[in-house]
Amino acid sequence: MTSFRTAAEIGRTDRGPRPLPELGEQRAATGLSSIDTMLDNGLRVIAVHQTTVPMVEVRVRIPFAGTDPMHAATAEVLAGTLLTGTARRDRVAVDTDLALVGGELDAAVDPERLSISGNALASGLDTLLDVLADALTGAIYADDEVIRERDRLVERIAVARSQPSVIAREALQRHRYGDHPFTREMPDADDVAHVNGDLVRALHRSGVLPRGSLLVLVGDVEPEEAVSRIGAALAGWTSDRSAVELPPLPEVTGGDMLFVPRPGAVQSQLRLTAEAIPRTDDRYPALQLANLVFGGFFSSRLVENIREDKGYTYHARSSLEFTPSGATLLVESDTASEVTAPALLETRYELARLGVVPPTESEVDTVRRYAVGSLLISTGSQSGLASQLAALAALGLGMDWLVAHPGRLAEVTADQIAEAALQFFSPTRYTGVVVGDETQLPYLSALGGVRSA
Repeated sequence: MTSFRTAAEIGRTDRGPRPLPELGEQRAATGLSSIDTMLDNGLRVIAVHQTTVPMVEVRVRIPFAGTDPMHAATAEVLAGTLLTGTARRDRVAVDTDLALVGGELDAAVDPERLSISGNALASGLDTLLDVLADALTGAIYADDEVIRERDRLVERIAVARSQPSVIAREALQRHRYGDHPFTREMPDADDVAHVNGDLVRALHRSGVLPRGSLLVLVGDVEPEEAVSRIGAALAGWTSDRSAVELPPLPEVTGGDMLFVPRPGAVQSQLRLTAEAIPRTDDRYPALQLANLVFGGFFSSRLVENIREDKGYTYHARSSLEFTPSGATLLVESDTASEVTAPALLETRYELARLGVVPPTESEVDTVRRYAVGSLLISTGSQSGLASQLAALAALGLGMDWLVAHPGRLAEVTADQIAEAALQFFSPTRYTGVVVGDETQLPYLSALGGVRSA
């Protein structure tokens, strides 16, 4: 009978654990021809020639902010019905034309932007662009489609608002940014119920604008040719006005966490947050690696402590959230009610320990490998590269920054990471929310630093 070795047996030798192989030669998105240009209508276009598969990926990002109380609700319905019919195509024709070129298009919206993502066979690029241009310039938002999407959204919002993670997210956003439009990630169901076709069509006319917007195309097509075809397809999408950007966000300042009651809950949600820096800051590579050491991947200090060692949570992580004007650090975990206070105590402890006990050379080497490897994986496909470029473009960055970033990560020293740890992970810089049942949270009040609303 054939015997098999376990993963643990494979990973060890008589001399101990097998050493990790050396990090191979960087193979970032280099050698790719690209163009970053502005069309006559004010649309920024980034086109990249990548031939991994005979496909093209398209990302459109339109700044789509609004201060009207009904904006978030109307925008959600608009995103859901943008591709349901135009003056030239009904819903079936839109889907059929895309299917014939192996393509698809989807729209989504958040408080910052309206996003349209899609792909197709490279041979079907003209069709993909024609359907996209048709939606941008001729979407009709038929009343029956608006009503159908409106009713679906009302049901989905009602379900979502009962979820602990959504309750925690909305509480955190209000705690960080007050009444700023950026907090309206999910509209009120009552507002959605009052959306009609006239409101959606009016928002399209006033908000779906090329000037200040972005289109990224990555795929098996020469950049010059891609820009020419994009320009021809979108020649009719014009306006003298610019797409609407969000106003600047207030800075997140440290202080007490806010307790949000959720009677009957058997779990608590912990969300801690602090102001960070954008990718354009010279300190960003060190901060990125410091965050990985703290809680940014499965072998991080936070996960090892409150998940692997103490079993307080199944889910714990920290991440950088990029905002229109900068970035924030977010630490999140969900715990059983009875261990909420110990989990919060250990989280604060790990924040302080990162500065007091700087990352070791071994930790630095591990997170550097992880960061570089993750970046190369995410940009190795047309889809991943297109999405990365679309995110960077909001900061005015492009291919050059992306290609050079593995080198920046490679040059970060342990001392620079230690300095970032001291600067950005001090517990006094953090605030946040605790969501749970107060009657089931022993010792939370004794722990301090948490106040009721």
